[in-house]
Amino acid sequence: MHTAAWPLPFYGVRFRPVTLALAALLVASACGSGAGDGAAVGRAPDTAPTTTQAPTTIVTTTTEPDPATATAVVTPAGIVAPVISRAGDGWVVRTPCNATATLTRAKAKSAGSPVIVLDPGHGGAEPGAVSPGGLIEKDINLAVARETKTALEAAGVTTLITRSGDYDVALPTRSEIARAVNPKAFVSIHHNAEPDGPRDGPGTETYYQIGSTDSKRLAGLVYEEVVKAMSQYKVAWVADRDAGAKYRPGTNGDYYAMLRQPGKVVSVLAELAFITNQPESLLLARPEVQKVEGEAVARGIVRYLTTTDPGSGFVEPYPRIDPPSTGSATPRPCHDPQL
Repeated sequence: MHTAAWPLPFYGVRFRPVTLALAALLVASACGSGAGDGAAVGRAPDTAPTTTQAPTTIVTTTTEPDPATATAVVTPAGIVAPVISRAGDGWVVRTPCNATATLTRAKAKSAGSPVIVLDPGHGGAEPGAVSPGGLIEKDINLAVARETKTALEAAGVTTLITRSGDYDVALPTRSEIARAVNPKAFVSIHHNAEPDGPRDGPGTETYYQIGSTDSKRLAGLVYEEVVKAMSQYKVAWVADRDAGAKYRPGTNGDYYAMLRQPGKVVSVLAELAFITNQPESLLLARPEVQKVEGEAVARGIVRYLTTTDPGSGFVEPYPRIDPPSTGSATPRPCHDPQL
């Protein structure tokens, strides 16, 4: 029998100091302890077992953002475009496919200063992984990101999403959005493929930025919440041998562009479940399971923002070999949506 997922704490329109009931809710949602890492040069240091501490107070604004100070804008179609410069009463912006365009104030509004940016992976001509039954990763990533956004905003956390529909968004544009609005955190949502084998429980993986203790903490908190929430489903789970909260080095620092390119913005890439595993894909196709995943990600983010919990599930990754680069690959075509 499936048990109900823990509800998100509710903060109203603005964050305010938590009540005793909310503090108890966060304690109930906290995991007891986390696996420690081995020492490695250049990585975030080890963290202690998770305990819920007194949360900080974060205030968000409900006033209309000043167009003159906009660092990103949102069009009526929901397209987010980082601002390059002002142009009359509007802006020169970066399009999803990394081109430029000019938008007037009649065609877009300021994205303001969101606390969190969510990034649904893939989209448009890039499907991501596909399940044996034809479930497409880009669609599930977007559905789960929307659930996360809804839950965060219900908790008073202003949230921006890099991709609001099924269209192409280049990696540089996604990271430019993050750098432009400078949120408290940037979370890229994905679903995995090519597991190593069976696992007694969800094979969730969260990747953090090498050398960032904040990124590591966020990755551990998201990992905790997703594994707890998804463990209520008794299916034939699969995983990589090093499933958990971890890092992945590349030739230029972090392997993943969505950890490397956002720069100083605290970033995490989450592979929530294996969409290519048929039992998991049947779960992921269900809207109520997408909601469970999305709310779990949101709870991890809220704990990151409001507590000093260190997170858990940290593992030492096994070595992976970067695909060889020949320099001759043809870039995937990118087609801008109608702004």
